[in-house]
Amino acid sequence: MIHPPYLSPDYRSTVLRAPAQAPVAFKGDPDAIELTSPVFGHDEVGALDNDLTRQHEGEPIGERVIVTGRILDSSGRPVRDTLVELWQANAAGRYAHELDQHPAPLDPNFTGAGRCLTDSDGRYRFVTIKPGAYPWRNHHNAWRPAHLHFSVFGRAFTERLVTQMYFPGDPLMAFDPIYRSIPDEASRQRLISAFSMDLTEPEWALGYTFDIVLGSTPTESS
Repeated sequence: MIHPPYLSPDYRSTVLRAPAQAPVAFKGDPDAIELTSPVFGHDEVGALDNDLTRQHEGEPIGERVIVTGRILDSSGRPVRDTLVELWQANAAGRYAHELDQHPAPLDPNFTGAGRCLTDSDGRYRFVTIKPGAYPWRNHHNAWRPAHLHFSVFGRAFTERLVTQMYFPGDPLMAFDPIYRSIPDEASRQRLISAFSMDLTEPEWALGYTFDIVLGSTPTESS
């Protein structure tokens, strides 16, 4: 088993969110589900949607990073022309969201959300700011490691994978119940990006690679 269980008691919010009853089978028109499912947005994917450092008038504060990788199916084939979404905290570890009120500064030049379509080789690419760690009150002295949230859509709106990417060498991963909810260490390692000197651009940004394999990359805990 590579995916975390829906109920992971150390991750306290799963106690309330995990399903308590068996799923109900849908017996209607399958196409009708997509009529009420999420949409990509009111606009097409824009030229700057994958560069979170150029979406405002000024540059955001923090360590600039390039994150790229491939979206692959369970047989290793590229998943082409699929939507990849990213969201994250800023360099101070705060989300641009009204529910995030912890005492860290917001960055007026960083919204923390991007998207792109994969190319013919299944590759995506984002330019962003490395997020900071943040407290989250799950338990005493609880801090989330630096991470990026990824969403990958399949061939239909009902096919969606949501996962997280961590940065190598982060000491907080050993204490993070979300990361540790994944049953085995080999599967956890699939959520850690790899630093790439080849991808790193001199005097501009560090590079990281992170492939997402549908069916093998652990999903987020519910």
